Amino acid sequence: MPELPEVQALATFLDERTSGRRIAAADVAAIAALKTFDPPVTALVGREVAGVARHGKWVDLTAAGDDGAVHLLFHLSRGGWVRWSDQAPTTPVRPRMGGSSRGPALALRVRLDDGAGFDLTEAGTRKRLAVYVVRDPQEVEQVATLGVDPLSPEFTVDALAALMQDKNQQVKGLLRDQRAIAGIGNAYSDEILHVARTSPFKLTRSFTAAEVAALHEAVVTTVRDAVAASSGKPAKELKDAKRAGMRVHGRTGEACPVCGDVVREVSFADRSLQYCATCQTGGQVLADRRMSKLLK
Repeated sequence: MPELPEVQALATFLDERTSGRRIAAADVAAIAALKTFDPPVTALVGREVAGVARHGKWVDLTAAGDDGAVHLLFHLSRGGWVRWSDQAPTTPVRPRMGGSSRGPALALRVRLDDGAGFDLTEAGTRKRLAVYVVRDPQEVEQVATLGVDPLSPEFTVDALAALMQDKNQQVKGLLRDQRAIAGIGNAYSDEILHVARTSPFKLTRSFTAAEVAALHEAVVTTVRDAVAASSGKPAKELKDAKRAGMRVHGRTGEACPVCGDVVREVSFADRSLQYCATCQTGGQVLADRRMSKLLK
């Protein structure tokens, strides 16, 4: 799933290529992906792109007109992606209600007045890509309820400490909670906790002041460095760049780059986490819930 660094890179990529252009066509292919009906998608057509921004993991394209702005907001979820074309297809897009194709399937196509454009596609059988056309991004509940952005000045050590005291929960869960901290998901939470040398299961109210400060530093540096690494890369290279930059996430069985111990995994129903026991848990191997069930 694209997280803050990749979504920021995508927003910048689109902003550089679409700002100042008029939208010539906006066609929905996956009806289930479109979550709104007023304004209609056709309200984008003829408007000039005023810019593209990011809210957490959401991309926000602002299309300006004489009657005000209309926003195209989308969340790529696990299987969604942006595919840019310097010469977008002009063939009619056929709407579909659903589909079980595992390969990337077209969800939305936007074509600009210079012939370029982009497709929103989604791979996999579980379709979760979400597209909204609204007059104000705050009309989308998931955007309106986003927590603090970890790259904003508001994300201070004190702000993080308050979030950690508000509810006693596993620290990885807090990092992934979009209503608390916007933009961090499963992958970067693994990376942050490895940098902070902290167990993903450590309860938030058990952190000392020094540990909170270390976690804050790990969040900021990990996200900031990932944004810098993604900056300037075309959309098609971002997935590989993300994988290449991971220290522990997705590297089960490989050597920890810090201590050389093996990277271990804990599996859940629909995801997994990776960690280094030597760096993060004092050598303790965390129970893999999936394997525990198999061994009973």
